[in-house]
Amino acid sequence: MIQSMTGFGSAENNEFRVEIRSLNHRFIDIAIKMPPYMNQYEIPLRNSIKERFKRGRFDVFISATNNNQVQIKINKELARNIYSNLKDLQKEFTIPGKINMETLLGYREILIEEEPQYDIDALYASFNEAISNLESMRMREGALLSEELLKRIRLLDKMNNEIKLLVPNEIAKWREKFTERLKSVLDTEGTDANRIIQEAAILADKFDISEEVSRVESHIKQFIEILDNGNIIGKKLDFLLQEINREVNTLSYKSSDYAVSSLVIEMKTEIEKIREQVQNIQ
Repeated sequence: MIQSMTGFGSAENNEFRVEIRSLNHRFIDIAIKMPPYMNQYEIPLRNSIKERFKRGRFDVFISATNNNQVQIKINKELARNIYSNLKDLQKEFTIPGKINMETLLGYREILIEEEPQYDIDALYASFNEAISNLESMRMREGALLSEELLKRIRLLDKMNNEIKLLVPNEIAKWREKFTERLKSVLDTEGTDANRIIQEAAILADKFDISEEVSRVESHIKQFIEILDNGNIIGKKLDFLLQEINREVNTLSYKSSDYAVSSLVIEMKTEIEKIREQVQNIQ
């Protein structure tokens, strides 16, 4: 199945809420925001995403739904010991001033953080459900993208076929221009047969567009085959589009025919539209 790289999935149970958004990216990039006391689970969650997806920017948001917060408690025994020692020190050295709460809070050791109790299975359950929902949305978007791409690539193929029908006209124009050039060469003194052959080769390469048309046709067939096979195809399609665009650019400067030039402009516009869609495919 073809997947779009754009999607959203969420899930919630009595312990956690998980939201996952994905966007376009050349590779895979994951950012996870979760309560600090759960950071030990970040790597397993990252690996879970990497197992399911190969490309995209993933923003993951995890929050507790049971209002559990980190609890702060005071180590009273340590605080008592610190206070007692400070009082003894103050008395022994006749140190003025008060030993109050502010003084004790300067000793961070007396503050104890107690992590809230939670069910790790509930976290994974919510996370996996959110991933499945995200994947389903990416597949639905991918199916729509596939239909759109197939429609546009077939339109591109139609325009290429129209240019293919114009190739004989291009060849006729080439022969006409070559004849004119040949006459000008023959009219000069000391005509060189090698020069005539050279002129013919130069003009043949300059005006014959049949090879470019054939290559565009071949690339389009490959594009459709890859699209039909599905799976992870974004980079393959992008490469083929670059090749198609290169051949169409060659057509634009080889041909002097107005009809061909008009079709080439339309093809370039369509290629750009296809590229925008391909950028969103995994």
